[in-house]
Amino acid sequence: MTTTRVAPSIQTPDDVELNDLAISTLSERDHAQPLEKPTRRYQIILVLSGFLMIFHTIGINFVFGVFQEFYTSPQSNIKGAASQYALVSLVGTLGSGLTWSGGIFVNPILARTQRIKTITLLGAFLMSLGLFLASYSTRLWHLYMTQSLIYGVGSSMYYFPLMTITPVYFDRHRGFAMGVVLAGAGVGGLVLAPVTQAMLDKFGIGWTLRALGIWNLAVAVPISFVVKPRAGFGLNATGERARTRLNMSLVRRGTFLYQSVGAFLQAAGNIVPTYYLTLYSVSVLAYPRSTGSNLLAVNSAVNSISRVIMGVLADHVGRQNTLITGVLLSGISVFSLWYAAAGERFIAFVIIYGIYAGGYNALLPTTITEIYGVENYASVNGFIYFIRGLGSMFGAPIAGVILGTYNRSGNGGAAAALQGKFNDVVVYDGVLLLAAGLCVSYVRFLDARDKGKWSWRA
Repeated sequence: MTTTRVAPSIQTPDDVELNDLAISTLSERDHAQPLEKPTRRYQIILVLSGFLMIFHTIGINFVFGVFQEFYTSPQSNIKGAASQYALVSLVGTLGSGLTWSGGIFVNPILARTQRIKTITLLGAFLMSLGLFLASYSTRLWHLYMTQSLIYGVGSSMYYFPLMTITPVYFDRHRGFAMGVVLAGAGVGGLVLAPVTQAMLDKFGIGWTLRALGIWNLAVAVPISFVVKPRAGFGLNATGERARTRLNMSLVRRGTFLYQSVGAFLQAAGNIVPTYYLTLYSVSVLAYPRSTGSNLLAVNSAVNSISRVIMGVLADHVGRQNTLITGVLLSGISVFSLWYAAAGERFIAFVIIYGIYAGGYNALLPTTITEIYGVENYASVNGFIYFIRGLGSMFGAPIAGVILGTYNRSGNGGAAAALQGKFNDVVVYDGVLLLAAGLCVSYVRFLDARDKGKWSWRA
């Protein structure tokens, strides 16, 4: 293993989703002194720690739909939250959105400090504190302060230090290492969805949140002590910390504008099925809550596998082509399979949407590299994922506004009325995804025009 130079692995399909915002602090740095050679033991511990961190951070974000179904049900412990789909979904989208968007603030701090372990520990504590305090919430604003704000800020501070450091300790095997780490996202959703539902059914919302908070802290504290900066990394040729500002000349390019709009729309549309899948299963299809959480787990597992498959496919037919196809087909699957969906068709939607939605998440970072160049990867990628975080905050709450405040009494009339409103949500979601597909298609056209040539494999 050579250690004289570290460059981000941006061409492998394993380097996907949030990892690429974290690694954005890496690509513009040069080194003023030799890098410390890591031991194989530390590399293994670091990868396992990253897997566990992704497992519970992204896993908890992913399964908020299980909490939303409870909070909006007649059994809700939150005063005034029953049937308030927009207000309740905002709790989850703020938390997960801050996890993503917070990187635009956390990463510059990481680039300028050696106290990475302190930041990670503080983030872990805030995450657990947010979940623990949420267990005592009785009003919506309590959830906004705890399960949204405190948890979201903490998860961003906990997530990005480890995801920034991990790629630094690998050269030849960085893609494999990050693939193992990021596999925790799909496994987290697969495991936590049914486990969270089982705890809700047996112990209630209070002890479920407390258990998650205590478990989160028990896992996160040892992981935080694993994180350490690599000696000799993070300085440019003059011995100063690298700059992470966005090149404003890129902002004026049409590709950047439409890439940003497409990222916002896709994030907004992508989160709607995740948050409302369980609610649709229970309230419209009259499935048990355990079935709804199991469907959410299946969607998470399929999405995770799809990211790898889409990455391999992209190497043969082109990354932009695969990304565009995935976004458009995800929108088409929403219209064709979710609209007025009965049992089997809805299950087909859960699986097929999971397949197509994974392509964008896997391929956006590599298309950014192709379009803007390696030298602009850090700043552009960081900003695009900030935009995606904002998009995720708006998608599900607007869907909740469309649903309105229908009473989930369990009778046929209420279910039929809710089905009609869900059809409106489906149209809204499908339009978001198809519009995102048109944006990324136009980016492909503009990119070819700017480069002065058209290639079918791009």
